Amino acid sequence: MRGIYLDYNASTPIAPEVAAAMRPLLTDHFGNPSSGHWASNGAAEALTWARKQVAALLGAAPSEIVFTSGGSEANNHAIKGVVTRALREHPGKTPHIICSAIEHPSVAQVCTTLEGLGAQVTRIGVDATGRIDPTRIAQAITDDTVLITVMHANNEVGTLQPLGAIATIAKQHAILLHSDAAQSVGKVPVLVDDLGADLLTVAGHKLYGPKGIGALYIRDGVTIDALVHGAGHEAGRRAGTESALLAVGLGAACELARRDPCAERLGELRDGFWQRLSDAFGERVVLNGHLTERLPNTLNVSFVGQQSHDILARLDGVAASTGSACHAGSRTISGVLAAMGIDEHVALGAIRFSLGRGTDQAQIDRVVEQLVEILAAAPPASESS
Repeated sequence: MRGIYLDYNASTPIAPEVAAAMRPLLTDHFGNPSSGHWASNGAAEALTWARKQVAALLGAAPSEIVFTSGGSEANNHAIKGVVTRALREHPGKTPHIICSAIEHPSVAQVCTTLEGLGAQVTRIGVDATGRIDPTRIAQAITDDTVLITVMHANNEVGTLQPLGAIATIAKQHAILLHSDAAQSVGKVPVLVDDLGADLLTVAGHKLYGPKGIGALYIRDGVTIDALVHGAGHEAGRRAGTESALLAVGLGAACELARRDPCAERLGELRDGFWQRLSDAFGERVVLNGHLTERLPNTLNVSFVGQQSHDILARLDGVAASTGSACHAGSRTISGVLAAMGIDEHVALGAIRFSLGRGTDQAQIDRVVEQLVEILAAAPPASESS
């Protein structure tokens, strides 16, 4: 039996349309996009077209798109770029950052690092569904606040944050807003003007593009320091010869997401999946995350009193996750679920099933059948805890 892949939030396969778009860059357009001669023209044109495709998905201008090596670099660039510029423009002032308590490590650890270098960081907690109360952000703002960074969708439970309300608060105080949208781009509409983001992160391998490519949206008029210094690539915002190959892959993935969204189909599959689990296990299974304000492909459930690692080990040929891929293999409670106040007895049994373009009803049926067999043989919750 072919393996069942339900870990699309960790990474997606390259879509056939994306691979086809990339192929000519492997064989024909090998020149440096910046060289300005016949051997570079094809690569330069491909790079320009890819930038337009990424911008179109976000409702942005091509000039606002900076290609990066991925989501982590984009997050680092956004946060460090704002803070270092603030330090240069206001020497002696201590920059203050506001973030959520459930950010991806590429945001959370950047904030911790800057905190160790003297910046101030306020981490805003979330409710039991993983949502931030925007009023708590407003209350945390000080005269030194230079950046609010809040992810659009959580990678583990899929909960969507009220970015529009947060953006209104940020604008009222003339504070920049950054959002890590690596998990939401390509799954739900992500239009920078609707969200109100000044800076926004995209990761290619989360939306059927290749690994090693991402983008940072920087709103026109917003200036931040570069993260990678050198020559004047990316309009002087990110040094290093651009990979036209990878940029074309990201552009094609964005075009696919814009032309052929699959949110409605995946949402129906996910809801049916949850209904079958609920019918089979009753109170022995718990939904983690917001009931409606979450990614359409994400189902994070806890099998109460069980160990998620043990369940996954017995799911034959099924790829899923106990949480973020960055925490895989850990027997400790997920930091996201802990921040949500989920009891350890429940949180240790959490599994994230994330669906994608290759998921169909037959696969969901097989997973449910296996789970019924596995948990029928498992000891009662009181014995396994």
